[in-house]
Amino acid sequence: MTTTEKTTITIETTVNASAEKVWKTWNNPEDIIKWGIASPDWHTPRAENDLRPGGKFVYRMEAKDGSFGFDFGGVYDLVKPNEYIEYTIGDGRKVKIDFKTNGNMVHIVETFEAEGENPIEMQRAGWQAILDNFKKHTETL
Repeated sequence: MTTTEKTTITIETTVNASAEKVWKTWNNPEDIIKWGIASPDWHTPRAENDLRPGGKFVYRMEAKDGSFGFDFGGVYDLVKPNEYIEYTIGDGRKVKIDFKTNGNMVHIVETFEAEGENPIEMQRAGWQAILDNFKKHTETL
């Protein structure tokens, strides 16, 4: 019997904001379209989010020049408000996000299974850039 061990990648940041603000900004489609990008030449023109176990989400990510775009989506497996989210991406990979509150700060730890097409460091850098944009957006609201 052959087992395939999945490579996981972990990224993290600490946001200087309340747990309630972080949670709302993370899950509100109107905010997601503002922070859900990995680089300035991309944008997220549309986001839908049904935040509940079994609920679906989809974010449309596109190059601003129209040369490429894709839908990033999946289904929520577990949701604990202000604390934890677990979901399965459309291609079957798993993502886990911990929101750890300490006073008026929230430490976010996001772990995801890597895909096989792009180098690990490229995936880590892209997801970290999105998380960094989230931090910046949330702290400037």
